Amino acid sequence: MTQTIDLFAYTDCQLLDVSGPWQVFASANDEAAAPLYRLRLLAATAGPVRTNSGMSLIATHALAETTPGDTLLIAGGHGVHALGDTIVQALGERARSTPRVGSVCTGAFALARAGLLEGRRATTHWRQAQRLAAEFPGIRVSAEALYLESGGIHTSAGVTAGIDLALALVARDHGDALAGRVARELVMFLHRPGDQAQFSEGLRCQLASQGRLRRLIDEVLTNPLQAWDSETLAARMAVTPRHFQRLFRQQLQMTPGEFLTRLRLESARRSLAESDASLSRIAEHCRLGSSEQLRRLFQRHYGLAPSVYRARFGHRQPEVS
Repeated sequence: MTQTIDLFAYTDCQLLDVSGPWQVFASANDEAAAPLYRLRLLAATAGPVRTNSGMSLIATHALAETTPGDTLLIAGGHGVHALGDTIVQALGERARSTPRVGSVCTGAFALARAGLLEGRRATTHWRQAQRLAAEFPGIRVSAEALYLESGGIHTSAGVTAGIDLALALVARDHGDALAGRVARELVMFLHRPGDQAQFSEGLRCQLASQGRLRRLIDEVLTNPLQAWDSETLAARMAVTPRHFQRLFRQQLQMTPGEFLTRLRLESARRSLAESDASLSRIAEHCRLGSSEQLRRLFQRHYGLAPSVYRARFGHRQPEVS
């Protein structure tokens, strides 16, 4: 049965918040034997909608002139803060009569103003998370989540996270295999689980570090699987290992060993998704010890077993030995 997906756009919305999820559902149609989704671009009125990049989209339907579909997604963008009370109320009414509702990026502010996120967990772009929490204290804002569902309402982080959310919805509707084919068709690096942080460990540490430590972090990121250890890194900075440990904790709130483990786990996760290598081979290649050590680390950091991760997000689905 074909499901109707409504994406709501408005003046100064983020272009990719609309086009990204739209393309995921459109590609799912292309990958399936028969169309699975009917897509509608909604706005307050039908016609051109200027995005915050200056490019205009053409809304094919006016919100008030359509009946509810199966899914309603509200795009983000700085224009969300200028939405009038009338349109926010109309979005709230539409959402309450739509089986599945969600937002991309700062689209969460429209859901919040409509009263739909009260008492629920929600996420949004990391730059706007503090504002969302301050303006709507009844919402439990998860500033780091990529996307999440709470009480039947879906929210996602900034821009490309909307693509991850749309892929998760396709997987829920029609299985992981189809979502995986769509991800490959879109040449996505990886379909990211919703509880993954908005930043990779490497980017997070680049943003947090400064001076000589930042330059060292950049060097490690160029080759994270090299035989780095705390003593080697301290020598690179020409400081004592004790001083290096203290500096690392001050700037990054973790030890050098924890940093290296997280980087290597990210490499292992990519290998699980992109290759059919055995777990023991991946553990050795990523300098994470034995397959059993990798299993324990993976479960601790990501909350699921490597075999489950590969089954959900891998391009192939071999046995993990």
